[in-house]
Amino acid sequence: MRATVAQYYPGISLVHRFDPRCKVVAVAVLVVALFVRDGFAALAVFAAVGVAGLALSRVPLAWVWRALRPVLWLMALTFVLQALFGPGDEFWSVGPLHVSRRGLEQAAFLSVRLIVIVVIGSLLTFTTSPIALTDALAWLGRPLRRLRVPTEELALMATIALRFIPTLFEETDTIMRAQRARGADFSRGGPVRRARALLPVLVPLFVMSFRRADDLALAMEARCYTPGVARTRLHPMQARPRDALLLLLVAATIVAAMLV
Repeated sequence: MRATVAQYYPGISLVHRFDPRCKVVAVAVLVVALFVRDGFAALAVFAAVGVAGLALSRVPLAWVWRALRPVLWLMALTFVLQALFGPGDEFWSVGPLHVSRRGLEQAAFLSVRLIVIVVIGSLLTFTTSPIALTDALAWLGRPLRRLRVPTEELALMATIALRFIPTLFEETDTIMRAQRARGADFSRGGPVRRARALLPVLVPLFVMSFRRADDLALAMEARCYTPGVARTRLHPMQARPRDALLLLLVAATIVAAMLV
């Protein structure tokens, strides 16, 4: 199964046509607001916005599910730890483990909030190409260039890292399938044995990653890429009235979350 973490889904939907700078700002503001406002009512408002965005983007639900799969273990761990060690009057206990209603509520809230964050963040990468995302991050970081911060280079590095996350997942899956075909077993034994079983996977994965990085560097040099030099854009970014409407909707969402 292909990984869809930080992967672009080509399309011509309204969400795809939004200015990438506005989408980056909108997602950043929504994520910050998610941490500022507590309560299930406010969380439902943000979740509704995420679901509406996915519906407008026409991204298949299978892609969303594949993006959520890598964080399911983190969500489960968050739920268990918060339920067992959360504050409140306990109503069930076994030895040193105690469960309270307030702890369960906080565990459910944190788990659902994590899902909403992943959905909103994935909506940005699903509907924004890597090149557009790089240009948007570089443009938003322009004020930092006065402090001699290489914003364009940092934006390019971040975008390349996001771009190669799905590739690393696919290469890992390919290597593990090849190792299983040769008799390797990654599911037996304790944690130490399983960690040792992964060594034949990690070594070729690192080799392939360094080789891919070298090929990428050669390709960038062949295209005369020079850090710090201003470059032209094939598709210049241009804000339109619909982008202002997006920011207004984000502001209205935050106000609604604050009032509920």
